[in-house]
Amino acid sequence: MTNRRTTRLNLFLLFFVSVVFCNNSAFSQEVVEKTSAKQRAESYEKHKQLTENSVFKNLPWQFIGPSNVSGRMTDVEVVTPKGENYTIYVAGASGGIWKTKNEGITWIPVFEHGMSTAFGDLALDPQNQNVIWAGTGEANIFRSSNAGAGIYRSKDAGKIWEHLGLTNTNTIARILVHPENSDVVYVAAGGNEWTNDKERGIYKTEDGGRSWNKILYVDEKTGAYDLIIHPENPEIMYATTWQRIRKKWNDPRNEDDYTGSNIFKTSDGGKNWKKINSGLPDGKFRGRIGIDLCKSSPNTLYAFIDNYEKLPNETGEDQSDAYGRPSSGRIKGATVYRSDNGGEDWRQVSEKNTYMEGLSGTYGWVFGQMRVDPVNPDKIFVLGLYLNVSEDGGKTFRTLDGMHMDHHGLWIDPKNTDYIVNVNDGGVAISYDGENFRTFYDNLPLVQFFNINVDMAEPFHVYGSVQDHGSYRGVVDLSRGRNNIQPVEFESAPGGEGSNHFIDPNNPDKVYSAGFYGTISKTNMKTGQSKNIMPPTPDGVDKLRGQWLAPFILSPHNPGIIYHGTQFVHRSMNEGETWERISPDLTYNDADKKGDIPYQTIFTISESPLKFGLIYAGTDDGRVWVTQNSGTEWQEINKKLPFRKWVSQMEASRFAEGRVYMSQNGKRDDDFAAYIWKSEDYGQNWEDITGNIPCGPVNVIREDPVNENILYVGTDYGVYISLNRGESWSSLPGNLPTTYVHDLVIHPREDYAVIGTHGRGAWAMDIRFIREVAEIDPQTAGKILTIEDCRLPVRPGRWFRRTAKDLYASFYLRSEGKYSVEIIGENGSIEKSFDFNADKGLNFFSWDLMLNEDEMIEPGKYKLKITGSDFSGEKEFSITQAQWRR
Repeated sequence: MTNRRTTRLNLFLLFFVSVVFCNNSAFSQEVVEKTSAKQRAESYEKHKQLTENSVFKNLPWQFIGPSNVSGRMTDVEVVTPKGENYTIYVAGASGGIWKTKNEGITWIPVFEHGMSTAFGDLALDPQNQNVIWAGTGEANIFRSSNAGAGIYRSKDAGKIWEHLGLTNTNTIARILVHPENSDVVYVAAGGNEWTNDKERGIYKTEDGGRSWNKILYVDEKTGAYDLIIHPENPEIMYATTWQRIRKKWNDPRNEDDYTGSNIFKTSDGGKNWKKINSGLPDGKFRGRIGIDLCKSSPNTLYAFIDNYEKLPNETGEDQSDAYGRPSSGRIKGATVYRSDNGGEDWRQVSEKNTYMEGLSGTYGWVFGQMRVDPVNPDKIFVLGLYLNVSEDGGKTFRTLDGMHMDHHGLWIDPKNTDYIVNVNDGGVAISYDGENFRTFYDNLPLVQFFNINVDMAEPFHVYGSVQDHGSYRGVVDLSRGRNNIQPVEFESAPGGEGSNHFIDPNNPDKVYSAGFYGTISKTNMKTGQSKNIMPPTPDGVDKLRGQWLAPFILSPHNPGIIYHGTQFVHRSMNEGETWERISPDLTYNDADKKGDIPYQTIFTISESPLKFGLIYAGTDDGRVWVTQNSGTEWQEINKKLPFRKWVSQMEASRFAEGRVYMSQNGKRDDDFAAYIWKSEDYGQNWEDITGNIPCGPVNVIREDPVNENILYVGTDYGVYISLNRGESWSSLPGNLPTTYVHDLVIHPREDYAVIGTHGRGAWAMDIRFIREVAEIDPQTAGKILTIEDCRLPVRPGRWFRRTAKDLYASFYLRSEGKYSVEIIGENGSIEKSFDFNADKGLNFFSWDLMLNEDEMIEPGKYKLKITGSDFSGEKEFSITQAQWRR
């Protein structure tokens, strides 16, 4: 630990010298308005056009994995009756909609592209179960939840989807289709996650979604979250509302003046509603409410309330939440109420004990779901950290185990109530006896990565932290060819659920990882030994504030030098053994914006590869800084940037000392625009290089390590690329689903872009093709790009195909058209020929080295010749024979 006297002296000098802080807020723009529904729809259409017209649309992304981990799901629907079919649909929190027709043996994605691929609820039409209604936007408003964009419907079991409005409801928690009239549908909309808005409440359509009327509205902070219908009289419905707002510094919580969380009842199909809260806690204590009834006894209802009534602190000790953050105190938490007269009166049935207090952990607002057995009014399920069941009317509960934790959806077969399908933060689980579950983790690739990084091992590993799973790493095997990466099982890696990773480039066994809210450790992968290397809290500072994904980097000049960000920039010159603080608090440090969640923190740090000590830092509250002398002086460089917009990435250039790139993210303002900037003068002036990118939010920007003109951007719709340093952008869609690209890195040796998506796992792309295209003169008619040498299998036969490397050729064309490909031997003979239609831009051709069904080509040197209407070219390549390896 640094000597305290030296530390105080350094801090005095730091504060004395560093008041070069130019507070540029006077030049900043006003807060950007929330993105309108019209803007969002128009932006998505432009995104689709860029995708369809991209010269890189044929350049594939390759799924890396994990193949052994699944991800967060929010709802499940099952086609009935079971036995006549085995079809199940599940909604990913941010991974689209998936379908199985064989009860989970195989799954296929049926919704991969749309204005949002985050889902809150699914509903099947009772009269035609091929009709699926899907509400976008995860209603749990978790720290990494993603906004929806309204409601979709498929009339053909998921083949084709139609958007049917409600675009800016942002979260849809429940959909009900009228049991007798398919044109009548009800939607419970939670509304914006971060900001007040009037698009919350219950909506109804009577024309199959062509128009919607709001039939229940409370206020700008109160959304609708649950909705059930009477099985015998569909005019009777019950709804719950929840008053909440997520702040950047607080999870959703009850404020002193909150009264909006209520239970409502209508007896006339939603024309009129009345509150039915008799017997419930006072309004100021009611948080999120889940509700259900027993279909065989429909006057019996249960309500599952996140109860904010305070409990005494019996120990007198400071309390903390599940992540070690200081807690505002113990509350009753999960509380179950019952009514046997249609909701006119309620009584608490759950006991006050540690089981119920811990049922939802310290974040009951994430759950709020419950189900009543369709036959037995005394059997209920409450979804929390575990799946909980009560068979005595809610008095006592026990857990149903054998599944991943954190449960969000449950379906009970009305004909056989022992058949249960559950979804949680780890995938899908099915029970046939109401007790034991089989799970599906390895064929539902919905992993939510927070970050991604790579090491320099051979073959190299991909590291990342996964929502509710921890940190993982997986190997990228290129032995079958650069175009033939196979998804692999990932193994546990150092770090937690939300962790950045850096690996010593000279020693891949030395791994640095951040933990919850700013902790940092160093791990030896060979021995498994790990050491906490968190910087000490400086004198006079109450505590260090670290973001969920706290930033740290290894210096590009010396991997033993670490920079770590809290509200300060810390530096270690000896791999974390000792630390010094090299900045003051770089945030606004507003006392009114401090709560349970660390906020007003540094979110991104970048050091120039060209100059040691030239460091940039960006904060979550929108401040941007530079030091050119290792922290002796810091200058704020916010001039003309959006006011207090979250700084998601800073990237110091490898090619020009004064050049730096920056992205900002408006998600937490319900602002879905793209913000990308470039400076050539150390941030003194910023140029907007968003260009033709139609929509954000933007999560990351990276500069190509070889070609200074190539930039990569990861957004909530995928990846964009610029070949001219931000003057214009192309989509990089390949076969990638529309997904949330949270992080992107370039492997410096292997020339792959690797992305970590929040909902669809990790992917890699061979970027050598991009670099070659970037060097082609726009007037060139066409060009055959680099061809990797091929390899025949060790012997014929299907099993031995894994030892082969097929021909995988790429070529660029200025115009689309019909082309032919010929494989020409050394003697000039045509060994094989093909005809195909080529697209404008980058094209790929693959061949399995078979001359016919039974005969392989011989080893040797060959030419690939491509001929078309306005281009003809050829290129040499080799075919070798694979050898046995022992």
